[in-house]
Amino acid sequence: MFVFKKINVKWISVVAGVAMMAGLLAGCGKSTDNDIKIGVVYELTGNTASFGTSANNGAKLAFKEINAKGGVLGKQIKTVEADNKGEPSESSNAMTKVISQDKVIAVTGFTTSSNGIAASTVAEDNKIPFVAAATTNPKVTINENDGKVKNYTFRVCFIDPFQGTVGANFVLNSLKAKKAVIMVDNSSDYSKGLTQFFKEAFTKGGGQILAEEAYLQKDQDFKTILTKIKATNPEVIYLPGYYEEAGKIIKQARELGITVPFVGGDGWDSPKLVEIGGAVALNNTYFTNHYSVDDKSEKSKAFVEAYQKEYGQVPDAMAVLGYDAAYALVDAIKRAGSTESGKIREALAATKNFPAVTGSLTLNEKHDAVKSAVILEIKDGKQIYKETVNP
Repeated sequence: MFVFKKINVKWISVVAGVAMMAGLLAGCGKSTDNDIKIGVVYELTGNTASFGTSANNGAKLAFKEINAKGGVLGKQIKTVEADNKGEPSESSNAMTKVISQDKVIAVTGFTTSSNGIAASTVAEDNKIPFVAAATTNPKVTINENDGKVKNYTFRVCFIDPFQGTVGANFVLNSLKAKKAVIMVDNSSDYSKGLTQFFKEAFTKGGGQILAEEAYLQKDQDFKTILTKIKATNPEVIYLPGYYEEAGKIIKQARELGITVPFVGGDGWDSPKLVEIGGAVALNNTYFTNHYSVDDKSEKSKAFVEAYQKEYGQVPDAMAVLGYDAAYALVDAIKRAGSTESGKIREALAATKNFPAVTGSLTLNEKHDAVKSAVILEIKDGKQIYKETVNP
């Protein structure tokens, strides 16, 4: 009898211990009385890791500053980071993890459109507010099937119809070029979208598209395509791709004797571009972007100083957008006065004149940022501010 009781007590103790551990584990997946959990999902590895790393650094700096000032709603922010590995399928997996397993109340992140589109589907299905940093394709916030605005997805960057138009007008009016060739990355929603909008604005303004040549991400040798392009005698080449391929394409073009200007989009903005392409090859190239470190506003100067102190380097546009996205999300939580997803969603939709580093931020009825763009020239490996274009 005594033995039976002893075994039973041990068994009960084991069960109780397991139950307590399960309860603790379950508690780890939720915001506690002392913190608010926010997911931060970026391209930390893969072909666009330079983008994601910069934006993630910007977000971390923002949350660090916010917590140092007391957090939000009287609580500290606890971030849950995840790597989408630069792939749409991994983006869905990362979003599912932070939402379903880590139980975050909202998510910020993403610098590439294909990944942002995949992530938004998960956010919408789970009714979790999602603030994208640098995903510029319209399909991030608009359902492709019915054309309706997604309820829980927002972004702090301009979109490609604006960026493509800015690029086309710069080519026509500043470079005085009327004959263009476009090189499009057929594996990228971002590149295909920018191609469409550049082409529409360029031809409407009197320009002529001599040819449109396609490549794929991770391609290495572009000389066959570039030889065809050279034969068309273009006055400019529009290259709306990411820095990895853009650097290789421009380097190989110069080796073939192609000296005309190249013009691209914000996907060029990475220190890796000059490393890959070379400073000399990248002379006479330009791109549209969200921000320039030459911005002399007090807010911009304070951010640049804080970022350099934290990371020992000058921030690029992706770092700024990661920072702005984090602050915009926290501002919405503060205005909502709640961590309930519906109330945060409503507050985000009402964002108006928020003082972001990249300028005054207002989200329109499509949940897109209404803001200016800048034109940057690359000269001797340095980014040179050319002009600002307002929406």
